[in-house]
Formats: sequence, C-alpha cells, structure tokens
Amino acid sequence: MASSNHGITSALRGVSTCLNGARSRSLEQQFQSLRLTPSAAVQGRRCLSTETEPGLSDPPPPITAAPEVDFKELRSKNHRIAKHARPVPVSPSYFSRTPRFNDRYLVLEKLSRTYSNLPLIPSADAERVSWKNMTDLRHSAIDYARSLAIVKSLHLIHPELRPAEVTEAMSMFKRDVQAHLNVANPIPIDKFGRTLGVGKRKASTARAFVVEGDGQVLVNGKTLSDYFGRVHDRESAVWALHATDRLSKYNVWARVEGGGTTGQAEALTLAISKALMAHEPALKPALRRAGCVTRDPRSVERKKHGRVKARKGPTWVKR
Repeated sequence: MASSNHGITSALRGVSTCLNGARSRSLEQQFQSLRLTPSAAVQGRRCLSTETEPGLSDPPPPITAAPEVDFKELRSKNHRIAKHARPVPVSPSYFSRTPRFNDRYLVLEKLSRTYSNLPLIPSADAERVSWKNMTDLRHSAIDYARSLAIVKSLHLIHPELRPAEVTEAMSMFKRDVQAHLNVANPIPIDKFGRTLGVGKRKASTARAFVVEGDGQVLVNGKTLSDYFGRVHDRESAVWALHATDRLSKYNVWARVEGGGTTGQAEALTLAISKALMAHEPALKPALRRAGCVTRDPRSVERKKHGRVKARKGPTWVKR
C-alpha cells in the first residue's frame, strides 16, 4: 500500500513539473512552437498538424499561421505584449440573438440618418423592385418590417443623387431575379395554323392546341362531355372561348395530366386563353376581365401537427 502511494505521489509531482515548465516558457518560445506543417498531403488527412512528419528525408517548408513577431522591435517601441491574447469577433453584435439582422439594421439606420436630407422622388416614379421575403433573409416578422421600411425610404432617394453605399446596402434586400422584368416569349403559329398554350393549376398541367374550326373540343382523345362529368368543369374548361364569344370559331385539342378534374379544367382554361391570345392579341383585355390570363396560385394548405387538417382542431372532450 505504501509503495502504491509513493508511486502516485511521484506521478503527480511529474505532472506538476511539466505544467510549471510549460508555464515558465517565454512568449517567444510559445510563438515559435506554433508552426503548422502540411501533413494532409502525406497522410491523406484534411487538416493541418503541429506534429513532425516521421520518415520524411526532405520535409516541406513550414507553414506559419501569421508572420513571426519581432519582439525586439516591439520592446524598442515600448509596446506592452499581451500575455493572454484572445480572438475578438469582427461584428460587435456577434453575441446578440440575431447578429446578422443587427449588423444590417445598424448599417441601414446609419445611412438613413446620414442621407435623410437628400431629395426624394414620388413612390409612383420610383423604379419597380422585387424585395426578398422573410424566408430569404431569415428574419422575424417585426425585424423584417423594420428593415424593409428603411430600405424603401432609401429607395426613394433621387437616382442621380443616390450614394454608392446606399445602392450597395439595398442590393442585400433585392431579389436576384426581378420578376417584372421577365418578358414572356411570343407563342408562334405553326404551318398548320395551330398555337400551343400551356396552363397549370395546383397539381394539374394542360397543353392545348387551338386552331380555327367549327367548335370541336377534345380532351385526352375524348369529347368534353365524356371527359368531364360535372357541368361546372365543362364550363370552366372552355370559359376563355365562352367569355370572348369564340366557341364556334376554334377547335381545341388538349392533353391534361395530374391532379383532379377541377384542377385539370382550370388549367385548361389558362392554356386555351394563352393560345387564343396568340391568334387574336386584341382579346387580352376581355380575357383578363374574365380571369383567364393570370395563373391561380392557390393550393391546398398543408396539414399541421396537433391538428386534424390544416386548421381544424381535434374534437374537445371533457373527460
């Protein structure tokens, strides 16, 4: 028992000696020991190591994390060398709850105060811009509203007097693709006098060929009454022709797939209206008033956990 206690005591003394020896090293020696050698190319590891490479006759030159510090020069200039250096975050809001938002908001707020006296233009004359939404910026609703209010006020500064830093700050909130600048490709009329229109609704897709004729309509090789059992779906499918009084002037051959009958019928409405506008562009105002030009973006809302459906709650039971 005594021999084992003696062995433990000697081991602790050895550890204490090593620790004290490591503390007694000067700062110059500690910096000299921080040399990194590229062991990744030798051993296949994707990291840098401070260990020496065994078995290398001609080791590669050492890689240093930073230039060596000339302590003699620092002492000659009466600089005090820090014994306990620590990394400092680049952003002052690094330890806040939302550092990314705080950094952007502080920049916007500073620009708003600095250039608040510049002349503004009416909002109707300002350039149309599509801004990013909350999901893109990863902000909460309140933070997003506060940021976007400042961005929109900066956007009203006269373009000829707007500083470059304001333009750069607003570019973080602009979408990469501006939807209003997209121009639809014109639908051509082929050698047979047909135009092809494509329409979508929910999970349904419709492709309709429209050609001048006597009013025949075929959907997936079947007549309109055979394919759509409901009267409402039949009327929805040819609503673009009915609204413009062109039911007996054009023939339609359509191919629909996906979704149900209601989605297919409404997708066919958009496809026929696009093909019809290629034949007669003057019908676009009438088709827009009939609601046949814009795609319906509505879809089924997803079910939530803890709910029977999207919003319906479970039946309340007293016991």
